Amino acid sequence: MWTLDDLKTDRDTQITAICIGFFLIAFPLYFSIAASGVDATSGLGGVRDYEVSGELTYVELASGGEYIADGTTFDIENLHTDAIDGADDMNIVGVRLTMTYGADDETGGGLGCAVPGNNNNQADTISGDTEHAGFTGSAAGQNGGQGGSHFAEAIWYNDSMIGVVSGLSESEIVDQIDAMGAGLGSYNASVSVTAETGGGAGCQHTDNGEDVSYVVELIVFDYAIAPYIELTDV
Repeated sequence: MWTLDDLKTDRDTQITAICIGFFLIAFPLYFSIAASGVDATSGLGGVRDYEVSGELTYVELASGGEYIADGTTFDIENLHTDAIDGADDMNIVGVRLTMTYGADDETGGGLGCAVPGNNNNQADTISGDTEHAGFTGSAAGQNGGQGGSHFAEAIWYNDSMIGVVSGLSESEIVDQIDAMGAGLGSYNASVSVTAETGGGAGCQHTDNGEDVSYVVELIVFDYAIAPYIELTDV
């Protein structure tokens, strides 16, 4: 047992006390860093298992409706994130163009229209395209007898990075799910209509186009990353 006098006067005791104090501080710090896998250069965790959780939200960039003539394309103009308050703080990872339309409304006339099956309409095709910074999405749908809705989507993040992720560092995961501002800037979106006419012999149909409502939305991904600890029965 050391006394206060020993610490004041005995050099060997002083050296021993200093060493003990150093190891009492250094060892817990070392094992804490090793356990968490901290990358000292980035402040993010090293390679280990992580639990990645996140939520997608959709922020409207533009909306409206347009009668689109057969064989033509309607370009949705003035699409830019400058129109969105707080866009700079959003993790914008994609864009979605949703198109909604009613049942095919072509018209027909003639004596042959009374013949069963001779007065049926032919579905129109509504196509949508969206683009940002070289990332593109396209989709087509048909209105048929009930109308409908579909969307075209372009994304620029790894949407498979949800749940338990192994073999990557935290910074590598962030690189795949954080757009780092790549979602800012201008966007392009357009809707096209190809009309088809039904009818039959003696029943002439006409179809000049289709009314289409549209919504352009930014896809925002808010995420959290935490070390994954598997709880097992001991």
